[in-house]
Amino acid sequence: MPSSLTLEGGGDDWRLRIAGDWSARALAETRIRLDDLPRGLAGTLTCDWSAAESPGIGPAWALLERLDAVGGGRLRIRHVSAPRHVAFLEGLRDRERTLPPADGARPTGSLAVLGRWVIARGGDSREFAAFVGRIVAVLARAVRRPRSWRLPSITRHIQETGVTAIPIVCLIAFLISVIVAYLGSQQLRLFGAEIFVVDLITIAVLREMGVLLTAIIVAGRSGSAFAAEIGAMQLNEEIDALRAMGMDPVELLVVPRIIALVIALPLLTVVADATGLLGGGLLAHYQAHISWPQFADRLRAAIAPTTFWAGLIKAPVFAALIAVVGTYRGMRVRGSPRELGRQTTIAVVQSIFFVIFADALFAVLFVRLRF
Repeated sequence: MPSSLTLEGGGDDWRLRIAGDWSARALAETRIRLDDLPRGLAGTLTCDWSAAESPGIGPAWALLERLDAVGGGRLRIRHVSAPRHVAFLEGLRDRERTLPPADGARPTGSLAVLGRWVIARGGDSREFAAFVGRIVAVLARAVRRPRSWRLPSITRHIQETGVTAIPIVCLIAFLISVIVAYLGSQQLRLFGAEIFVVDLITIAVLREMGVLLTAIIVAGRSGSAFAAEIGAMQLNEEIDALRAMGMDPVELLVVPRIIALVIALPLLTVVADATGLLGGGLLAHYQAHISWPQFADRLRAAIAPTTFWAGLIKAPVFAALIAVVGTYRGMRVRGSPRELGRQTTIAVVQSIFFVIFADALFAVLFVRLRF
C-alpha cells in the first residue's frame, strides 16, 4: 500500500494520519506527500502512526524536518503509536536546535566566562540526575521482572573488576600497612608503648585504609575502564544503533556494571583488610618484636563490634559512586578520540573525589552515631 498523509482538524488542533508504506524504499514517494503539507500551521499537531507500515528512520526524519518547516516554531507536535526511533530522532533534532553559537559570536569577559561555566555545570548536573533516574527506573523494572537480570554480563564484570584486581589490591594494602606500622612503631617507641602499634594497624586498616585504598584503586582501574569502553561504543555509534533497535543502553551497558562492582568491591575490601593486617603483623613481629600470640591477643582487644562493619558498610556506596560516574562519563563522549581521553580522565578524578567526600561524610555520621 503506497504511503499517504491525511491532515484533519483546524485552528489550534490538528491531526495527521500516517498510513501505508513508510519504509526506506518508499522515501522518494514519501517526500512528495510531505511537500503537499500546507505551511503556517500553528497549535498542536498529533501524528497518528497506527496505520503506518514498516516505518523507517529516513521517512520519519523527513517528516520531522517537514513539520519544522511548515510550523515555523509555532507548532507543538505529539506522536501516537509511533515507533521507538521517532523519540530518538526528536532528541537529535532538539540537540541541533540548542547548539551553541560560533566562538566569534560569544561575548567575552570574565563575567561571560563565569556565566557559561555556571550554565554548563547546571546542565551537567541535570543530565547526571536524569541518568541516575534512568538507572533507578531500570532497577525497579528488574525487581519486578527477575528474568531481565543479565547474569552473564554481571558475572563477566565481576571477573574483570574483582577477581583480576586482587593482586594489585593485596600488594597496595600490604605495603601501606607495613609503612603505617613502621612509622607508628617508631613514634610509640618513644613512649614505651610499642604494643599499641597493633591497635593502630587494626583500627586504621579495618575502619579506613582497607576500604578507602581499595576504592581508589578500583576507581583508577575499573572506573576508567567503564568510561573508556562505553565511550568507544559512543564514538563507533554502537549505542545509537542500540537505541534505534529499541534497546535501552542503560539496561544493557550501565546496570550490569554497577551491580557487578557493588558485589566485587566489598569482597575486595575483605581481601585488603586481611592482607593489611598480615603486613602490619609481620612488621610488628620483626620490627617491634611483638610475638604472634601477643599480636593476636591485642588484635582481639582492639577490635570493637563495629570496627570491621564500619569499613565494610562503605564499600557498596563507594562502588555505586565509582560505577555511576564511570558509566556516565562514558555516555558523555562525543565527537573525537580526544574527548574519550578527556572524559576518562574526568571519570577517574571525579570518582576519587566522590569516594573521599563520601568517606568524610561516613566519618562524621559514625561519630554522631557512636558506631
